Amino acid sequence: MGARFKVVIIGTGFGGLGQAIQLERAGIRDYVILEKADEVGGTWRDNTYPGCACDIQSHMYSFSYEQNPNWSRSFSEQPEILEYLKGVADKYGLRERIRFGVEVTGAHWDEDRHQWTVTARDGSEFVGQYVVSGIGGLHIPQIPALPGIERFTGETWHSARWNHDYDLRGKRVAVVGTGASAIQFVPQIAPDVASLHLFQRTPPWIMPKPDHPMPDWAKRLFARLPGAQRLYRNALYWLLEVRAVGFNGHPAIMRAAEQIAKRHIGKHIKDRELRRKVTPDYTMGCKRVLISNDYYPTLNRDNVDVVTDGIAEVRENSIVDTAGVEHEVDAIIYGTGFHVTDAMEFLDITGEGGRGLAKEWAENGINTHLGITAAGFPNLFFLLGPNTALGHNSVVFMIESQSRYVVDAIRLADSAGAAGLRVRPSVQEEFQREIQDKLVKGVWTQGGCKSWYLDSQGVNRTIWPGFTWRYWQKTRKADPADFELTGRVRESTESTESAAV
Repeated sequence: MGARFKVVIIGTGFGGLGQAIQLERAGIRDYVILEKADEVGGTWRDNTYPGCACDIQSHMYSFSYEQNPNWSRSFSEQPEILEYLKGVADKYGLRERIRFGVEVTGAHWDEDRHQWTVTARDGSEFVGQYVVSGIGGLHIPQIPALPGIERFTGETWHSARWNHDYDLRGKRVAVVGTGASAIQFVPQIAPDVASLHLFQRTPPWIMPKPDHPMPDWAKRLFARLPGAQRLYRNALYWLLEVRAVGFNGHPAIMRAAEQIAKRHIGKHIKDRELRRKVTPDYTMGCKRVLISNDYYPTLNRDNVDVVTDGIAEVRENSIVDTAGVEHEVDAIIYGTGFHVTDAMEFLDITGEGGRGLAKEWAENGINTHLGITAAGFPNLFFLLGPNTALGHNSVVFMIESQSRYVVDAIRLADSAGAAGLRVRPSVQEEFQREIQDKLVKGVWTQGGCKSWYLDSQGVNRTIWPGFTWRYWQKTRKADPADFELTGRVRESTESTESAAV
């Protein structure tokens, strides 16, 4: 039997750290944080590719209770965001609660003891009354099975596992994918490589990026008057929040935005054929909308070629497209995103009656209540779970709402002397009906494209369909009527004793 805790948190990104802070605030200090790596940071630790940056303003993409007056830019880059998260962990004394180098592989619910046993790849176990998954959906690289890739003699890697030891200067490079990561690193590597073949399946909608250095006077003002920074943050929040209107069945707004994006293309790309290649034929918002000022200019370079034909096969030193053209390459870089809707298939989570979470969701669809709890899996909480990702605002806002909700749910069980709680299936079903009715009318479903927002059945299991302030309203309190209480604390005293970290 492993070490026992009241709460086991998985991950040290914004989710895991934010949950730990909320537990501390609530006086719940019997918890542990399990982290597979040797440092905090989650996706901002793992993604170190050239040009990696956030596409939400940093004054909004940060904890509301831990504002940073010294962001160097409006849209900060990866190293600065990572340093912010390290600073948060240090300030709140969270490192002493973290077990680094522990890669979670699964969790099993013990119905008699009303507790979870969390297992790690190294064989270690951690017993928790509650488990909070803060792993997010952008941590398992999605790598396509290219025909013949096993024959390739050059280097290959995913953008989230960037090979900094490989010198790209003078090399012939293929980039597969034109998503959020690719439009950031392609402009960075293009000047150095001999040739860059950019294999594009579907062009993204790209808007101009309103980025700028933060002036020194603003930093001084925010440091001296935190209220001024809160006003600036609030203004950003509502500016971003308005964009939700366009995503939810108001195509006229999206058409207006498309005109801005098309002018952005026309401004930087004069070649008619290239303009055709990079202009989407689906409604903006159907796929993730991207922002960049240097991507389109990069495509004009003589050493950059946008290939819209698919990949037929990979040979020892080349890629052959479906038009029969052979492109000689020394390295292949995947900008192909992550496993999102199927991320839980990589963990063995077993709930009541031996129900496997991955199997349950594969057979019946990904169903939760508020993206936080799942029927049949008591005392298990998700941060940035299904249908709580965003296309218009900061997911950190969602994380804060969820982490407060988790604490309230734990308090609800504690106040009743219960060992835990399970969400009622009827409550979960009603929530799913409500959001899917909205999603089916939104641009993600009606926009005429395929995206990682959708599961294998074409159902959107990723995006929150509406305003984030409505989600905040729904998660302000854990409604006792939504749950059934399980067990009594006296029955599981042995399993919830505090363990020193």
